Amino acid sequence: MKTHYLVSSFLIASVLFAGCSSSRQTARVPESRSGSVATPLPSDNELSLIGVRSKFLEKDTSTMRVYLYVDALKGKSPVAASEFGGLYTLNYVIYSDYGTRDRLGYGNVPLNSSNLSQSGDQVVIQFDIKKPNKDYGVLLSEISQTGTLKKVLNDLPIRFREQRASDRYGIFNANGEVPVQRHYVNQGEPFQVKNLRNESERLYVYYYSHPFDPAGSPMNTVPRSVAKTLQVDSIFTINTGQSLTFENEGLYYMLADTTRTEGLGLLVTNERYPKMTNPEDLVEPLLYMSTNQEINELQSAQNHKKALDKYWLSLMNGNPDLARQVIKNYYNRVEEANRLFTSYKEGWKTDKGMIYIILGPPDKVQRSKDKEVWSYDQRANASNVNFTFNRRTNQFVDDHYELVRYVEYQPIWYPIVEAWRNGAIR
Repeated sequence: MKTHYLVSSFLIASVLFAGCSSSRQTARVPESRSGSVATPLPSDNELSLIGVRSKFLEKDTSTMRVYLYVDALKGKSPVAASEFGGLYTLNYVIYSDYGTRDRLGYGNVPLNSSNLSQSGDQVVIQFDIKKPNKDYGVLLSEISQTGTLKKVLNDLPIRFREQRASDRYGIFNANGEVPVQRHYVNQGEPFQVKNLRNESERLYVYYYSHPFDPAGSPMNTVPRSVAKTLQVDSIFTINTGQSLTFENEGLYYMLADTTRTEGLGLLVTNERYPKMTNPEDLVEPLLYMSTNQEINELQSAQNHKKALDKYWLSLMNGNPDLARQVIKNYYNRVEEANRLFTSYKEGWKTDKGMIYIILGPPDKVQRSKDKEVWSYDQRANASNVNFTFNRRTNQFVDDHYELVRYVEYQPIWYPIVEAWRNGAIR
């Protein structure tokens, strides 16, 4: 038996380091400010809108700027910004809230080189809207393929008054042209912190190297203990509009006014993130499908790679081919959770990330101002399974959600975890 594990070790390791990387992502569930669609591609010339994500920033006292990040394919290749305007149209409506027909504004956005740009494989659309005389609204954007009925919708809640620091300042790419649609940058990755008024301001930065805890079980209804006090590791200042790089992993919390508690949080991760390849790091997300004893043994192992090989082969009854496939699928989910749900901590550690990893993307998402409901048509022996995430105030990010936990999830959760453990989920 010992020889069997030594021989198989190389086979599993090849998946741990190569199989964790997924190809182009087409997840159906975005962050709370997004809507997305996944469709099959019948031909190389077929156009497909995979998904849209969005954010907003204040431009001036009367105007907000909206950014839409669009994943569009022509066959298997990304649509370039230079051709996007000839293929799609954009309309929007501003409502006073979810579920109402009280319109605060509407418009058509011409798509041309003045408001289209390229960010990696994504097309970024930016346009301005006038602030209505309201505290809050929901912007519903509709991107339609010219000459067809194909379209994708995106809903974006916007604060027009009593704004947070994250509504006034954004994390921009290295050249300062487009804000990034994520709460993290990699170590050494150039970026800028900017406002749209192009005013240079001093920001105070608090650095925390402290790792945050992963999500607890969906069945754990015990009230949380008092929040831990975070130890500040260092404090320094930066100026907006300047090129920056942060080298140390951890959470950076930026404030323009130190008398206020809400600021702009930025997680700095290793250069491979959202992928995970370090054997020691690969152990952590297994928390959601492992026993306490298994996790303790993996964490205390002197050689994490060999311990992981043994863990997976043991679960798959010594079948290396099956182990490769399950490893690839599981860590693809982890990577996607990191890409979609990273906040002040890694995406896999969030409540949304936990549900996404184990159950996959939901079949339907219903959003309101203060919550999201993920619905699964069929999981385990249950149909119409719902998970409710309530939006909670958080000083680091403005889209922090917590799962409403119920002991009644047990007959749903445990069979799916067991399916992961016996290789049935591929």
